[in-house]
Amino acid sequence: MRFPSYSFDPSTGVAAFDYLLDGPEPLRFTETITFPVPEDGREVPAALTKVLDLLHVVAGVSYYKVGAPARIVAPKPVPAAARDFFTAVYTKGLAEYAYRNQLPHVLELTVETQDAAVISEISDMTGRPLSAVGGGKDSIVTLEILRAAGLDPVPFSVNPNPVIVNVNAASGLDALAARRKLDPKLFELNKAGALNGHIPVTAINSLIAVATAVWHGLGPVVMSNERSASDPNLIWNGHEVNHQWSKGAEAEGLLREAVTAVTGLADPYFSLLRTLSELHIAQLFAGYTAYDDVVTSCNKAFKLHDPTARWCGDCPKCRFVFLAMAPHMPRERLAHIFGHDLFADEAQVPGFLELLGVDAHKPFECVGEAEECLVALSLLTDDAPVLTALRAAVPDSAWADASHSAVFTPGGPNHIPPAYRKILDEAL
Repeated sequence: MRFPSYSFDPSTGVAAFDYLLDGPEPLRFTETITFPVPEDGREVPAALTKVLDLLHVVAGVSYYKVGAPARIVAPKPVPAAARDFFTAVYTKGLAEYAYRNQLPHVLELTVETQDAAVISEISDMTGRPLSAVGGGKDSIVTLEILRAAGLDPVPFSVNPNPVIVNVNAASGLDALAARRKLDPKLFELNKAGALNGHIPVTAINSLIAVATAVWHGLGPVVMSNERSASDPNLIWNGHEVNHQWSKGAEAEGLLREAVTAVTGLADPYFSLLRTLSELHIAQLFAGYTAYDDVVTSCNKAFKLHDPTARWCGDCPKCRFVFLAMAPHMPRERLAHIFGHDLFADEAQVPGFLELLGVDAHKPFECVGEAEECLVALSLLTDDAPVLTALRAAVPDSAWADASHSAVFTPGGPNHIPPAYRKILDEAL
């Protein structure tokens, strides 16, 4: 795979990235990303071009997966930190894709690059933080923590859907958005049976966010990824397969190091909630009632025929968030948020057992750890049909792994700068 060129027009904010899959019948693609143009007409900083260099390669995972070639040749010399980031994106970030398509060679790839020097002058990103918003409880908690600290965050999203638009409106904050348009040929190839699968989209959207922050003269990009995002779903051929790899601490560290190496910007990107469990974040979310009519974390809801539906009510994500929120709010409020009470539907029991680690591996979804689910279940005392069935099905040995203290005690690898660490500590 090669990366012939890219262009950027600051008058429109449009960047066009070209890709080439070599072979007997070469496949060429062009993707466009439209960035919000600063209203003050500021010049394009050199750092923006460097971030676009990174984005050009990372966004290519969407096209690499069509043929999974054995070689990937980066277009420009980069520091070692950028090469390491590229390689991790195309291996660990595509591990689920490789597992599902039985392509073990993908996990052994190395993105070929030429060496470039690291930027020696380091500078801080000052200004309002750019806070990524996905429409779910986590990004809402981050927005409100930053707002309470007086930092006046700027909500940001890529291709905002109606839920994100409504969450931004509920926040009352002025938001920025970028638009990413994949090459239509990609969808044609997928329909024709080309290789397909999960990609590390958070890595792509994160670089789009960093580029936006740099161009607008804002502070760091603040994500809302929790510590359980770093936990793999399974081990395959000696490699961890993690559906959420690009949301994990390792990916975050690699992206930070790559951006700093090519731009000289210190602490350009981090997750404010990295040390918290999903259950802890759900507890914090319970304190913000203004978002009850707009929040959603369900990825399937947007495929339903009802445009007002925010939760499908029958997927691992819905079940996990329902279980995580349940100990922290009245059941009536929870049922209002989701549209119905999942604990009253006994057909949900097998799905909940999967979350609890009783049946099969952790679902390929953005859900928390089995320990968190067990702790949540232990905090619920009523006799709803689903809860009664779950208590009866969980082995006695499993309860020993359910540590309330471990779930609600912040910890684990993180890259939170000291000033933001203080803000988080004051919010807990």
